[in-house]
Amino acid sequence: MPTPLQVVLLDVNETLSDLEPLRARFAAVGAPEHLLDTWFAATLRDGVALAVGDAAAPFSEVGAAVLRTLLAPLPGRAAPLEDAVQQVLAGLGTLGVHPDVPAGLRVLADGGVRVVPFTNGALSSAQGLLERAGLADLVERCLSVEDAGRWKPHPRSYAYALGQCGVEPGQAALVAVHPWDVDGARRSGLVTGWVDRGDTPYPDVFLPADVSGADLPAVARALLADESGQARP
Repeated sequence: MPTPLQVVLLDVNETLSDLEPLRARFAAVGAPEHLLDTWFAATLRDGVALAVGDAAAPFSEVGAAVLRTLLAPLPGRAAPLEDAVQQVLAGLGTLGVHPDVPAGLRVLADGGVRVVPFTNGALSSAQGLLERAGLADLVERCLSVEDAGRWKPHPRSYAYALGQCGVEPGQAALVAVHPWDVDGARRSGLVTGWVDRGDTPYPDVFLPADVSGADLPAVARALLADESGQARP
């Protein structure tokens, strides 16, 4: 019988938050909209690289450094470099959640588990996202890797979250759209859920998620079904 889940940790960037509106910010400073994808991937790359080297920096600082390297060479940049960087980053404080997120949070809250968003970004950003969406009352608290000293998927980050929640690894689940986050959590002993909104192949270099689904409600229901006694993969 699986250990009953007590806590579900939710990744925030892209899992809860919808980054698509940032494309307009890139366009406004004279950059192609598709640069959003490059910027976000490179920001994650550099934050994880720091973690591998037993170091860390805030998401805003890493994101700004990557933006400078991407925006500096653009011939059509519509603003001075630092102004352009700040204009794009300011959009992070205006983002909303994906349409499936409210229902997914309610499934978890109604299922009796503690819901704790756990972000590689700033704590204030995660809190602001939920407050703007009117969902803050559905979560117990928010956690950030900035207080852990290492970005996910470093083991220290998951250990920090478990310690803050007062649970053992098998009593907590991590839900994310990022396979690397799922893999890191599984290697740290957590139950995992993968949200696959794009119907994309899961990389076979990573440990698979315990449950997966096309949206957050589907993953939430699968996790709660596991908690009720069905065997996890």
